[in-house]
Amino acid sequence: MLHHPTHEKLTRLKLFGMARAFAEQSALDLDHLTFEERLGLLVDHEVTERDGKALALRLQRARLKPNAAAEDIDYRHPRGLDKALFQRLLAGQWLTDRQNVLLTGPTGVGKTWLACALAHQACRQGYSAYYVRLPRLLDELGIGRADGRYGKLLKQLARIDTLVIDDWGLAVLDDAHRRDLLEVLDDRHGTRSTIVTSQLPIEHWHAAIGDPTLADAILDRLVHNAHQLNLKGDSLRRKRAGLTSPAHQE
Repeated sequence: MLHHPTHEKLTRLKLFGMARAFAEQSALDLDHLTFEERLGLLVDHEVTERDGKALALRLQRARLKPNAAAEDIDYRHPRGLDKALFQRLLAGQWLTDRQNVLLTGPTGVGKTWLACALAHQACRQGYSAYYVRLPRLLDELGIGRADGRYGKLLKQLARIDTLVIDDWGLAVLDDAHRRDLLEVLDDRHGTRSTIVTSQLPIEHWHAAIGDPTLADAILDRLVHNAHQLNLKGDSLRRKRAGLTSPAHQE
C-alpha cells in the first residue's frame, strides 16, 4: 500500500478514485506528461468511480426484475419488436420529453425484460427507476392508506423518473384501486415517465379499468403521450427453456 501524505489526504477527503489513480501514477514513469495531464487523469478516475457508484445505487433501488441490459436485447426473435423505435427509446429522448412507453403482447414474448432494459438504460443515463407489479403497487397503497403512509408513498412514486408498472390488467380493479392509479399517474403526468407492460391490448384497457369516467382520466394521463410497442409471436420463455444466457428475455 502506498504511504504518501498526498495519498493519505486524498483518502481522508474521500477522493478514493483520485487516491487509487495517484498510487498507480506513483508506480509509473509519467515524466512525459504535463502537470495538467496528470491532474486530468486523477480527476477522470474520480469521476468514473463516483459515476459507477451512483449507477450501482440507482440500479439497487430500481429493483429491476430481471436486471436486463440494452446490449443483450435479442432483435432476431420474430415478435414484432420495432428495432429502430426501440433503439430511439434507448437513446433517452422520451425521458427528456417526459413520455411513456406501453409494451403489450402475450405472455413470454419479453415485455418485462424489455421494460427493465429501458429502465436499466435510464439508470445509466442518470435517471432513477423503480420496478413494481401493479397488484403489488395497489396492495402497498392500500396498506399505506390504512397505516397513514399513503401520502408519503405517493410522493415517493412521484419523484421516480422511470416507473415500471408490470402486469397491468391482470386483476379486477375496485374503486379504491382505480382512484389510487389516478393519483399515481396524475402526479407523474408531464413530469416523469412511466413504462407499462400488459397482456391486454391497449384498446381493452378502458373496459378492464371498469369505471368509464375514471378510465378516461387514467388513460388520458398514460396513453396519449406514449410510445406503443405491440409484441406478438411465440414465447421466448419456452424457446429458451433450460438456457442461462444473458439474453434470456422473459
